[in-house]
Amino acid sequence: MRRFAERWKGSTSPRLLARAFGGAAAAILAVPFVAAADADAGKAGPGIDWARERELWSLRLPATRPRPTVRDGAWPREPLDTFVLARLEEAGLAPSPPADERTLIRRVTFDLTGLPPSPEDVDAFLADGAPGRYERLVERLLGSPRFGERMASLWLPLARYAEDQAHQVGDDTKLFYPNAHLYRRWVIDAFNEDLPYDRFVRLQIAADKVEDARPRDLAALGFLGLGPKYYDRGQADVMADEWEDRVDTVTRTFLGLTVACARCHDHKLEAIPTSDYYALAGVFASTRMVNRTAEGKAEKKDAKADQMDPATLHIVEDGDAKDLPIFIRGNPNAKGSVVKRHFLRLLSEGEPEPFGEGSGRRELADAIASPRNPLVSRVIVNRVWGLLLGRPIVETPSNFGRSGATPTHPELLDDLAARFIERGWSIKALIREIVLSSTYRQDSRGSAEAIASDPGNLLLGRMARRRLGVEPYRDALLLVSGELDPGSGPSLELSDPKNLRRTVYARVSRLKLDPVLMAFDYPDANVHAEKRSETTTAIQKLFVLNGGFVVDRARALAARLASEDGSGEDGCVRRAYRLLFGRDPGQEEMEVAREYLNGPVSQSEDGKTAMSRWERYVHALLASNEMLYVD
Repeated sequence: MRRFAERWKGSTSPRLLARAFGGAAAAILAVPFVAAADADAGKAGPGIDWARERELWSLRLPATRPRPTVRDGAWPREPLDTFVLARLEEAGLAPSPPADERTLIRRVTFDLTGLPPSPEDVDAFLADGAPGRYERLVERLLGSPRFGERMASLWLPLARYAEDQAHQVGDDTKLFYPNAHLYRRWVIDAFNEDLPYDRFVRLQIAADKVEDARPRDLAALGFLGLGPKYYDRGQADVMADEWEDRVDTVTRTFLGLTVACARCHDHKLEAIPTSDYYALAGVFASTRMVNRTAEGKAEKKDAKADQMDPATLHIVEDGDAKDLPIFIRGNPNAKGSVVKRHFLRLLSEGEPEPFGEGSGRRELADAIASPRNPLVSRVIVNRVWGLLLGRPIVETPSNFGRSGATPTHPELLDDLAARFIERGWSIKALIREIVLSSTYRQDSRGSAEAIASDPGNLLLGRMARRRLGVEPYRDALLLVSGELDPGSGPSLELSDPKNLRRTVYARVSRLKLDPVLMAFDYPDANVHAEKRSETTTAIQKLFVLNGGFVVDRARALAARLASEDGSGEDGCVRRAYRLLFGRDPGQEEMEVAREYLNGPVSQSEDGKTAMSRWERYVHALLASNEMLYVD
């Protein structure tokens, strides 16, 4: 144990080591670190060739690019299409044909609202013979209040949104966040209002210091105020861990840089010296996490979660401004040179100016959200692209450094990022161009030649077939069964059978993530999550086949179909297909349905009450791959 602790204590924080090795390492960790590494502490990256480092593709200011020349001039609909088509033609490939209209409306409705289209929406779209019907559909979806709920599912895991902590002693909930939903509401409203992204960034870091911020914008500070808190918060090593969380979340979310890797030593792969890490950590060391209403009323000290005022916000405010010394090898008991608070030198012109306004949060927010920052627009454009196309242009969405992936279409990313700023940092304008493009409207099947030449679809010669995340899948089950509650407000437990709201309004726990969220790959809320895993497990299928939630939706859907359609069994089958899949069943599917529905009645039990043959049939439809995937 001593040998392993000695080996690791020079490369990570003492608190993390204590968690890993337990009490056996306590004595070892109590020994002061050798401070020989302090020789260069405080210097801004000795030996770094800053001019060379700033030549990295991601650190050059994005600029609009001339449209490439393409042979098929009729294919591009939007500027982005020319970049995609040029790469395909260079490889000797052609894009896939357009998706059929039913596939397209289902795809874009799921992508922009997280819900399937109703049969009536599909019929209206197909019956609209006037030019521009798809454009009108997109505008309607972007204007729906469901749009913000969909986008919040992208944003909240980046902000490691949660409503409690990863630890609890007895019934002590004073460190929990019972009103975290107020930050979630702010995020949803910001996307629905198309709040310019630069302002969206500034408000989440320094809403209390932004001129003309609305009183309700104070909730935006939940981005910082909902971070992990630990017991013994007066201890230096405990606070150092909390500062690391703030640095990591802010820099990976907005900048796509792994700055927290420089906590214990200069970053091994990026031009981020330890001094830069402590310059940012000093900002958060000068910031207090508080529970306060928008009117400034402070919550009583040590109030438990169930005792807090429903109007209380979990936010931050400036404390005593202070600059931190470098903690040698991350050890707060071995202090090196003091570093003034400032922005990253890598993203500054020359030596960065020290922050002098309170904690420095306002100056940090301005530096991050500046149009002169080469990363902030690229990072969010890449995230939105990945949401809509199934794969980001940069495969490491929160790492745009030398250790991250290189973009598959660098000119395309640059052009989109530059025009994103020119168009007022509008998320909706960015999404509009993507979903109106010929690239987005392609069929997902692709030709055999294209699949053989580009199996990973890196050249975007077809649309990606995508599996629904847990939020749209669960929400779709509720919508088609006719039970979806459009309400919001305080979070409800996902396990509550009476909770029929959208999944984004469910409680998210760091202590014990809901089993359904966990089974369907919702990220760990303790840390920033740049993307989601996509697993295939027996637990998922068992939930769909035997879980009470899905069984109840099958019963409700069967009852809905029986009450809505008066054209008999065949009519109910057709209505089911149109509700779930946006299409009519084929002849073979109708024959299978008739054969099953007219078979002998099953007497088997599901653990509660017997399911009818009709209920089992619609249950099978809900469990199908077509329900879970979008083409």
